[in-house]
Amino acid sequence: MELKKENLLIVDDNFDMLEVLHRNLKAMNFHAFKASTVTEALNILLYTPIDLIITDLQMPGGSGLELLDYVNKNNPGLPSLIITGFPSIESAMQASRLGAQDYLTKPFTNQELKKAVSNILARQHKSPKEKVSKVSKVNSYAGMVGNSKAFENLIDMIERVKNNRATVLITGESGTGKELVARAIHYSGAFAADPFVAVNCAAIPESLIESELFGYVKGAFSGADQTRKGLFESANGGTIFLDEIGTMPHNVQSRLLRVLQEKEIRKIGAQNSDKINLRIIAATNENLPMLITQQKFREDLYYRLNVVALQTVPLRHRKVDIPLLVNAFLKKYGKEYGKPHIAIGEEALDLLVSYSWPGNVRELENAVQRMIIMGNDAIGVNEVNFLQDNIRHDSIENDLLPLQDVEREYILKVLAAVGNNKTKAAEILQINRKTLAAKLGQKL
Repeated sequence: MELKKENLLIVDDNFDMLEVLHRNLKAMNFHAFKASTVTEALNILLYTPIDLIITDLQMPGGSGLELLDYVNKNNPGLPSLIITGFPSIESAMQASRLGAQDYLTKPFTNQELKKAVSNILARQHKSPKEKVSKVSKVNSYAGMVGNSKAFENLIDMIERVKNNRATVLITGESGTGKELVARAIHYSGAFAADPFVAVNCAAIPESLIESELFGYVKGAFSGADQTRKGLFESANGGTIFLDEIGTMPHNVQSRLLRVLQEKEIRKIGAQNSDKINLRIIAATNENLPMLITQQKFREDLYYRLNVVALQTVPLRHRKVDIPLLVNAFLKKYGKEYGKPHIAIGEEALDLLVSYSWPGNVRELENAVQRMIIMGNDAIGVNEVNFLQDNIRHDSIENDLLPLQDVEREYILKVLAAVGNNKTKAAEILQINRKTLAAKLGQKL
């Protein structure tokens, strides 16, 4: 999908309305930010160029008219579209005085929304030159590599969100680089000098995750002999990345919802809460809407997290990027393993491109790493032999040695390449240390 270059901001305290508007605007190929309060909207406006505001009038904690008043004073000329379920001549006139371009009464049809948005943007008379993407034909960006349309679209989305604290939800298959995307958002944006804290929610025991995230005060529980700050406090001012968010326990989900709503945290055992100012980026390879139906994930938390949605694309859907990725991994691991001039032949590269890569970029990286370990300083005509059985379509032909000896020789080569580090060798071979020892006929 080719996104239009306009950035739209939707402001409404009704999550259902937010989702409907976002879905409809997405169908029109617009990128839209979502805010459920005026405060969230102002935070987005502070760092992000917005071309049109679509706002409700009556909201708790600040009205749409107050938002328009701010915009009129600080960003004159920014158009706005009012949507309201409580129309009045007085509010319509006041909104018009504050620069509102149009006024829709709920409920309205998708065609009415499309017509209003199109008319407002058409009146802005922006030339095509102003709308040229900054990321056209990008080959690399913040440690990520690619030149496919899917890659360009992803970078375009990152460019739109990197300079504000809007909450981001990254979805996609395992191995597609969700943490890389989160780091790109942080380190390429306005808050790059502030902390970036990555948390794998699935890796923290359920009994510890609450204290790890929120911290605790001295005496809060047995063993709490001193006050300790949590990961949210460590990330204050910057970004916290919550990976595998779908595994978060229900009680911790409730506390996270309060962080998103109130912008404050309370340590375990504390009487008072502390204000924080950070950006939350969450990621998952699970289907959160399905988890909601199974009552394993809070629906209100999902809507709070899904302010800006990014989706990473499986490698099988962007095969044009594989040669670039292979080249990047050759340079990275060639240098690490003392083979800086190592290259790959055309036949092996063709096999890599044709493979389906169920493990995505992570699997490709491991495959290239193994090829470098097994290959000579410059991979020669037999480089295909260094690919795994599941990647190449022909089995390894070796009539001279039994399979067990071939396997042992392979393992010994890997061990030699990593300085006999059994833990690292087992990781590269994708087996555990016990299995590694058994294959070598050794005891742990």
